Amino acid sequence: MPTHARARAFLESVAKRRILITYQELANALQILPPHSIHRVTEALERLMEEDAAADRPFIAALAISKARGGLPGPGFFDCARRLGRFAGDLDGQDARTFHTTELNAVFACWSGSGDN
Repeated sequence: MPTHARARAFLESVAKRRILITYQELANALQILPPHSIHRVTEALERLMEEDAAADRPFIAALAISKARGGLPGPGFFDCARRLGRFAGDLDGQDARTFHTTELNAVFACWSGSGDN
């Protein structure tokens, strides 16, 4: 199974528990070993964002956060959201925090319910 498909399956289980996960925790859960494990995780997450945008779903990738950004995903999440036409704002400021919170709430609403998605 491709990395992005394994990431989606794992993140759907994370969403059902209404928790967040760091990129490193996701790499470990998917058994993606160094070198470049975080890079491979972020590539998979961006693929999921493309799929979610095409299907008009919230970004399940919002569940993956950077240890170093105070509960926010890395800048690449916001760059990708901008490329997909869903985010316009500052990558580090209140715009990013508000967008991320909105996405998380939508992810939890979408995936933490009956599991039909």
